[in-house]
Amino acid sequence: MKYVLSVDQSTQGTKALLFDEQGVLLNRADLPHRQIINDAGWVSHDPEEIYQNLLKTVKMVTEKANVSPDEIACMGISNQRETSVAWDKTTGKPICDAIVWQCARAVDVCKDVEKTGIGDTVRERTGIPISPYFPASKFAWFLRNVPEAKTLADKHQLCLGTIDAWLVYKLTGAYRTDYSNASRTQLFNIHTLFWDADVCAAFGIDPNDLPEVTDSDAVFGETDLGGMLKQTIPVCGVLGDSHAALFGQGCLNKGMTKATYGTGSSIMMNIGPEAVASQNGLVTSLAWKRRGQVNYVLEGNLNYTGAVISWLKNDVGLIASAGETEAMALAANPADTAMLVPAFTGLGAPYWMGDAKALLCGMTRLTGKNEIVRAALDCIALQVRDVVAAMEKDCGAKVPVLRVDGGPTRNNYLMQFQSDMLNAMVSCPDAEELSGIGAAYMAGQSAGIFTDDVFQNLTYRNYAPTMPTQQWEGKLDSWRQAIRMISIR
Repeated sequence: MKYVLSVDQSTQGTKALLFDEQGVLLNRADLPHRQIINDAGWVSHDPEEIYQNLLKTVKMVTEKANVSPDEIACMGISNQRETSVAWDKTTGKPICDAIVWQCARAVDVCKDVEKTGIGDTVRERTGIPISPYFPASKFAWFLRNVPEAKTLADKHQLCLGTIDAWLVYKLTGAYRTDYSNASRTQLFNIHTLFWDADVCAAFGIDPNDLPEVTDSDAVFGETDLGGMLKQTIPVCGVLGDSHAALFGQGCLNKGMTKATYGTGSSIMMNIGPEAVASQNGLVTSLAWKRRGQVNYVLEGNLNYTGAVISWLKNDVGLIASAGETEAMALAANPADTAMLVPAFTGLGAPYWMGDAKALLCGMTRLTGKNEIVRAALDCIALQVRDVVAAMEKDCGAKVPVLRVDGGPTRNNYLMQFQSDMLNAMVSCPDAEELSGIGAAYMAGQSAGIFTDDVFQNLTYRNYAPTMPTQQWEGKLDSWRQAIRMISIR
């Protein structure tokens, strides 16, 4: 029996997943890592902790599945994308903690770059507006603020990469990233398919310090998993987590759309082999390069979706667990009009208000715990709805089905409300680990273990819109009013 190993390295932790020759998930193992937050609100991760957790979870999952590690045939990786790492090429050691995608500490870098007048060029070539969300400004922050970064750069010994490049380097010694992750750095020209020298220069980054860009289904290198294996196996499928979820959902054709609900959310539409420039606040990225062919996506990213539930639990103490939110939302007073705009670290697509602050508005004497919890769930679906609406405008076509994945999809209230706000079908697979599944499918196909039939392993439950038109239009009107309140503050 040949087994396919997948590692999904996410914002909150690391998951190892093991699949059999038919692509059936046998078992998984998880470990969290620290969320390092300082008094300024900067969010960091320890790259070494993440790598060690990868090795630990692989050992854990093989033991749980009663499988010898030496029976693993190949490995795929999906990763939290814009989180940025800087390390010493000669020692392989990080020079400081990673800057997490949520962290906006590089906002001043973005302002400086904007002043040069290169903003339109950056957007045109990379598909992305200048924002501290993306690695370009994070890499520049390292060079400005970590003395060792500048020293290593002068010696051509600096590595600047996203989490996938860091893990591939640690596992194989190769300094490589894939097309999906490269396209999210704001340094990669999505038309020429090379690091863009002019954009790199604007951020003060030497393209030679960036990893080689490799096809998503190529062999990135060989690994013995830190000495766990007697013989090496190929790492032959690497994708950013949202791209991996798109692939795992089987969204291989133009127009197919999915939303991944995690700490934040990524809403992504496959737009085929030709790039489309968004006119409605979205970004254009590469889905992957697979079998020698690139596919593009339109994407909108939200900073706070699942993290809103964490805020309810950890910061304001309105719930003891995420599982309580469905019943509380259903018990909320239907007449209450409370709205939450979760701009705790600004608002991402399609609004792009980086310095916005969160807002709870529309409260009445009816507003209590249940109503605030419902408002928190509602704001997740309403943000997703706005991104899908922008995609529909850019493409001139209705999205009839939104495929969804991630922990919050277990919440039936949220999924039904999502369907109502979209006025479209929401299709939710019974499997939750779509990013890890996508990376496994990519690696397994690359290694010749899986065929395209592997996508038939997923089964779905569907939600159809049921809310009366007047009611959902009223919800959208209230939401738009709340967004306007944010924009004029």
